[in-house]
Amino acid sequence: MRFLTFIDNGERRLGALLGGQVVDLTAAQAGRRPGAALFGDMRALLEAGPDAWSRLASDLTAKDWAPFARPLAGLKLDAPVRPSKIVAIGQNYFDHVAEQNAAMPERPIIFTKFPTTIIGPGDTICWEPALSEQIDWEVELAVVMGRPARRVAADDAYDYVFGYTVANDVTARDLQRGDGQWVRGKSLDTFCPLGPWIVSKDEIPEPHNLALRTSVNGAQMQNSRTDQLIFRIPALIEFITRAFTLLPGDIILTGTPPGVGAYRNPPVFLKDGDVVTVEVEGIGALTNRCRTEPQ
Repeated sequence: MRFLTFIDNGERRLGALLGGQVVDLTAAQAGRRPGAALFGDMRALLEAGPDAWSRLASDLTAKDWAPFARPLAGLKLDAPVRPSKIVAIGQNYFDHVAEQNAAMPERPIIFTKFPTTIIGPGDTICWEPALSEQIDWEVELAVVMGRPARRVAADDAYDYVFGYTVANDVTARDLQRGDGQWVRGKSLDTFCPLGPWIVSKDEIPEPHNLALRTSVNGAQMQNSRTDQLIFRIPALIEFITRAFTLLPGDIILTGTPPGVGAYRNPPVFLKDGDVVTVEVEGIGALTNRCRTEPQ
């Protein structure tokens, strides 16, 4: 299944994508549809757990949702989920490490992005040029957690995953390098476009063989596959949850492949008016425009 969040008259609403139609689950819930498993928003859906997800999937397959369906085209999509935290992994692609001439990491490199970085499809990536002039793109496969996870063994990791979405780990390289740690350079407002929807894990049985691409103004910048991941999803979940708890809706950004602007020759960075699209095979594409702001 594919679940999304869209905005209608200023209100965030939960939807399910069926073909080219979006079932407005928020409207269906307000209509008190008998026997349907429904939830007010994405976090509520995720927190309800696997049995509720299964009932909802059955409902979406068996019932007539035409009164609550509307075309996807023209809908304003929001980020599909607003997590309590975003856990990101650095230098996690063999080919990305190679383009830097860097040593292979011996264990996952963890950093965080604040939830205030999140924007949705079509929203604007913004920054002050006086703060940073080296804004970079990073396409990433994002893992969406479905259950509270603490000290999870790698063999059990997928039991805690709800699905996957696409992220752009936008980065201010000069801040990242100049600060001596990555939080500020990774966490400027609008620096985590997310979407366009969450694809449930059953639709992507092998997340380690997906194409990833980035284009800027139509020119391809990144093109790789998730089979280049150094630390794979089960290993990441085991490593992360030994340190802290992941909650339903939390996001793991699994890393980016080569082709980022900082390691091109010469380096290339985003500028005012640029349009950047990141895409992961089997999930979809996420497009955002860039805008510089006055100080």
